[in-house]
Amino acid sequence: MSIGLRIRPIGQRVAPEIIARAAAIPVANIGDVMNRMQTLRGTFHAYGGRRRMVGPAFTVKARPGDNLLLHRAVDMAAPGDVIMGDGAGDLDIALMGDLMLGHAHQRGVAGVVLDGAVRDIASLAKMEFGVWARGHTPAGPFKEGPGEIGTPIACGGQVVMPGDLICCDEDGVVVVPLAEAEAVITAAEAHQAKEIKAEAAIRAGTYARGWVEEALRAKGCEGA
Repeated sequence: MSIGLRIRPIGQRVAPEIIARAAAIPVANIGDVMNRMQTLRGTFHAYGGRRRMVGPAFTVKARPGDNLLLHRAVDMAAPGDVIMGDGAGDLDIALMGDLMLGHAHQRGVAGVVLDGAVRDIASLAKMEFGVWARGHTPAGPFKEGPGEIGTPIACGGQVVMPGDLICCDEDGVVVVPLAEAEAVITAAEAHQAKEIKAEAAIRAGTYARGWVEEALRAKGCEGA
């Protein structure tokens, strides 16, 4: 039975022009236009020196405590890919450290998002590479498998399909489904334009706040 131990090619990836547009938008704004339903859990932290990362998902499912398939993913991922690792959220054993991640960086991988733990965090902080993970520990992994590459995974409470658009910054990580990436980024650009106007109004002292009282009155709030 090949389920649980297989490697499939990553087919279609989000278009480079969409990636470039997404890179100019805060992750929070991208998440907002998807009704705030596509963000990874807030337990993910940025460990690498690079604090903004956008690219297509290169999906990996690893057995907790074992990184054999993640090693293979580091050798297979294309330049610009974001390795999305499903380590089942286990924090007892680190699945990646500075040697693996340094090799991925050297190969041109955009970065890694790992639903699990990393280690060597002092080295990672000096590396101009994107690393988001759920936690860290000094304990090292085994290299026996099984695992999968190029199949759907779960990461931070989200389903991630190969080729989906992954957007990361210091706020966290959002997943944009491949088929809807252009529409989402177009909506996020419009949302960002509104926020820029709001920021200007705040600086000018003209920021309209009447909607707060209106919302409270509509809910029947006493004293609103």
